[in-house]
Amino acid sequence: MIQEKYRECIEACLECMNACNYCYISSLKEYDLAMLRECIRLDRECAEICSFAAESLSRNTPFAREICELCAKACDACAEECGKHEHHHCKQCEQACRRCAEICRKMIAAA
Repeated sequence: MIQEKYRECIEACLECMNACNYCYISSLKEYDLAMLRECIRLDRECAEICSFAAESLSRNTPFAREICELCAKACDACAEECGKHEHHHCKQCEQACRRCAEICRKMIAAA
């Protein structure tokens, strides 16, 4: 059962994970991979961290604050990098990352 107090954060993490994975796969199909190297790397990192955060929160982890701090930090880094690119998948990823970071910080403040 998903903990109600974490529901919004879990949903944002899963949405961000999906956006990062989509951006990762889409970036690999782009012509200029060298330009997207850091984007691809951060997409993978952020997706993994968001997945871990969602899973941990769903188990009512006692480390919610620390995990959400890490997740927000990863999302900020990914959003900043994706914001440098004009690809549609990068813009979608940037938005999802910014939303996830915001919700993680809101959850941290409420904890």
